[in-house]
Amino acid sequence: MSFLRPCALYKLFITFPSRRWMPCQSWGFLRWPGFDGFFRFLVIALLWSTFSEIRFIPSSSMYPTLRVGDRIIVEKASYFFRSPAINDIVTFRTPEQETGFGKDAVLIKRIVAKGGDLVQVHHGSLYVNGVAQNEDFIAERPSYTLELQYVPSGHVYVLGDNRNNSYDSHDWGPLPAENIVGRYVMCCYRPSNH
Repeated sequence: MSFLRPCALYKLFITFPSRRWMPCQSWGFLRWPGFDGFFRFLVIALLWSTFSEIRFIPSSSMYPTLRVGDRIIVEKASYFFRSPAINDIVTFRTPEQETGFGKDAVLIKRIVAKGGDLVQVHHGSLYVNGVAQNEDFIAERPSYTLELQYVPSGHVYVLGDNRNNSYDSHDWGPLPAENIVGRYVMCCYRPSNH
């Protein structure tokens, strides 16, 4: 029965010190994941769906930062630990007074001011607390004028990067911070025809 025993060359190959790190030494990695693997996958899937989501960009209001057809990842956990910051790109439920949007409509815009700030737009520039903002991310300078507005506590002022083609706080005023759904993290898909 000597033909059932491994040969000396096989023993040398498996026990050779430089080969011990190889994961295929035990071939256990090819097994079907058991209950623990399935449980890990389930936990990761639940956490992903609870604290993040993938959204579709349907309009050009955030151009050139985001384009029509982009798929983006939005995380929903950070605002449990910190307040929204200026220049955060956020998704939010539309304010209640707005018509033309469904109950579950979600928009995406950039925060330009927080509670306690004074916002004004004139001569093609955005002024926050009397200081002109350097905005190299906008498509073009705003062609509209916005009188001085106070952003109340617990609110943010949001504007689209495509200032002249965006339905945002310059149309309906400050946004309650409680309407914010999440923060833009990254673009995970951009159609190649744009």
